[in-house]
Amino acid sequence: MTPKRSTVVLQFAALGLIWGASFLFMKVALGGISFGQVAWTRLVLGALTLAVLILITRTALPRRPIVYLHFVVIGLFGCAAPYLLFAWAEQYVTSGLASIYNAVTPITTALMVTVVFRVERLDRSRVLGVIAGIAGVVVIIAPWSFAVSEAAHGDLALELAGQLACIGSALCYGFTFGYIRRFISTRHPVSGLTAAFLQVGMGALILLVLTPAVALGPISLDPAIVVSLVILGVLGTGVAYYWYMNVLNAWGPTATSTVTYLTPVVGVALGFLLLGETLSWNAPLGALLVFLGIVLAQGRLRLPRRASAAKV
Repeated sequence: MTPKRSTVVLQFAALGLIWGASFLFMKVALGGISFGQVAWTRLVLGALTLAVLILITRTALPRRPIVYLHFVVIGLFGCAAPYLLFAWAEQYVTSGLASIYNAVTPITTALMVTVVFRVERLDRSRVLGVIAGIAGVVVIIAPWSFAVSEAAHGDLALELAGQLACIGSALCYGFTFGYIRRFISTRHPVSGLTAAFLQVGMGALILLVLTPAVALGPISLDPAIVVSLVILGVLGTGVAYYWYMNVLNAWGPTATSTVTYLTPVVGVALGFLLLGETLSWNAPLGALLVFLGIVLAQGRLRLPRRASAAKV
């Protein structure tokens, strides 16, 4: 049953809020558990939530084994790896900065679907969009500050590593979108809820297998950490993927991807208001370049065509 238009609008707004807030919840959870335990918990809770939705809606699962093999790849690069990378990164960067890097995903997606999977082509506007996005990332990293401040900040290398981990997460997401476009959307189409369950479920299964390496260790829980993990897993990784698929089916990929504009705004605002985080001048400037790159790379803003040569 197709959701009503008003329901889709509410789900879209909820996506921006919950995914933007997820960076705050990761930062809070890291106060008592390891980065691997954060990723492990959110994926297991998300998979269980989607499994309940599958049972309630009686959604059929695919029968062909090849589909499950594809979703192992999607679960690895779409959930397990980026969740581990973002959680690790937030030990060394602010939640607001991590949310800004998450907004780079449409740029990495444009690169993956054109250069790696070759399912789309980049026109002049999209090429400039990718260049603007990469320039924005360089401005956010601010390599000049590392040369100037190296002696004053002993943990500067870890901060840089955290930023690179965030970029790695965005590359994983871009690879996932390209892989789905190449191997699932046209060859093995499945329902939105099924795709969400298989992606999160396979990601959870991967981390369950890796439990001794990523999830064992001391924990120190308090109400704030428990609430953060539950919201991060049940809402941010479970229900949110269901909402996302509903919006995707109703609006299409281009309109749905504009949720990327909301998440860093929410992430930066919550980090500032609740955690007292601040951003240096280069982060907002770099974010503006990234957003310019996004609207160009997605074809929302096109450069005027070159005037054709006058006929003699």
